[in-house]
Amino acid sequence: MASSSTSPHQKSFKYHVFLCFGGEDTRKTFVDHLYAYLKQKGIHTFRDNEELKKGKRIDELFKAIEESKFFIIVFSKNYASSSWCLKELAKIMECQDENEQIAYPLFYDVEPSDIRKRSGPVGRAITKHKSNEQINKWERALESAGNLVGWDLKNIANGHETEAIKKIGEEISLKLRSIHLSNDENLIGMDRRMQELESSLGIGLNDKVRIIGIKGMGGIGKTTLARSIFNKVSSLFEGSCFVDDVREVSKKKGLRSLQKRVLSDVLNIEHRGSVLDGEKIMRMRLRYIKVLLVLDDVDNPKQLEALAGDWFKDGSRIIITTRDEKVLLAHGVNAKWIHDVDFLSDEEAMSLFSRYAFKRYIPDQGFEKLSSEVVRYSAGLPLTIKVLGSHLCGEEEVVWIDALKRLETIPSLETLEVLEISYDGLEDDLKEIFLDVACFMVGFPKDDAIRAFDSCGFRGIYGLRVLE
Repeated sequence: MASSSTSPHQKSFKYHVFLCFGGEDTRKTFVDHLYAYLKQKGIHTFRDNEELKKGKRIDELFKAIEESKFFIIVFSKNYASSSWCLKELAKIMECQDENEQIAYPLFYDVEPSDIRKRSGPVGRAITKHKSNEQINKWERALESAGNLVGWDLKNIANGHETEAIKKIGEEISLKLRSIHLSNDENLIGMDRRMQELESSLGIGLNDKVRIIGIKGMGGIGKTTLARSIFNKVSSLFEGSCFVDDVREVSKKKGLRSLQKRVLSDVLNIEHRGSVLDGEKIMRMRLRYIKVLLVLDDVDNPKQLEALAGDWFKDGSRIIITTRDEKVLLAHGVNAKWIHDVDFLSDEEAMSLFSRYAFKRYIPDQGFEKLSSEVVRYSAGLPLTIKVLGSHLCGEEEVVWIDALKRLETIPSLETLEVLEISYDGLEDDLKEIFLDVACFMVGFPKDDAIRAFDSCGFRGIYGLRVLE
């Protein structure tokens, strides 16, 4: 049986920071401002809401805690009066002890010793829970958290909250830069691509706005590449936003919904007007902020007109992922800043497949040949590799053999659905060229194929270039 052992890599996290706080004291003041600043810095932060607590969905809070790299625990006078806060705190301390997660206490209007010793206002607050069977666990969590290195608000920037928030945000940004955070820990073949993209971005240069294009077929890794670079450098900008699935969101909810996302993430304002109103707001406000904006899966120039006009401050960087190079060129993207995402090499493909199928770098003993066959079928396409690796993980050899037989005639449905999006987006004549190549011309010399298409009235050179 193929192994499913634990990955040797560090755990990946959905959130950079989880904010734990007492809503009565700080939600609408200090925590609101801290959350907005972290968000502006591109730090993906989880903050619970009152509706969630009213619904008593502690499982969702615990899941968010498990998926966060850092915790900022805002201790205030009434913090310990909330059983919700104490439950969160106990879970946080448990995660810090067992995982690669780090907690930082922030003493808002209490002394660190009050937390450690459960004295003063903290002691009075926790007496409300003396009858709770979890009281000992909560007291131990308070003592442990009180001994951690963190921030005492009155000692930061002479107690000025705005400056203190900036200092905290900068410290978290530095910590994030020192580690590799990603939504996908199984990143193979990204180093080379990242270096090329970073070179085009020119991070740190206060030159004109740069718009960078990432193009390639569906499933090739455009979004993964864009997300990786965003996670790495977003904290270096004054504002940042990653807009997922532009094509789908635009189709289902309209351009205003996309503008709303950008304005919320970058400026922390709610947009309720028209698309034209959104453009006016961006033109007025974004010229004062150095922004990193990622627009993922763009398929129409109108999307770029509404989201990436000529209104950004010098030094801003816009990254656009698309299947269609024409969209980039129509928006005036310099050809030298358009990056093709190519297929994985055989070695990269095997490494990625092994991460999903075996949770390690190489295949398990006895599965080497079968793995090579699967990787050969995938043709270096990351999406196909991930789907097949996940499907075969932990399965017996007989299942692998059966899967290979089926793969010879039936593509994986999940992969097929994603790749169909690329096909559906082609012009009719390009669809004809694609089908002819797939059905009749595999292995044909390129020049012969071009002549054949030209003789039938198709644009041979153009068509093959687009399909590449």
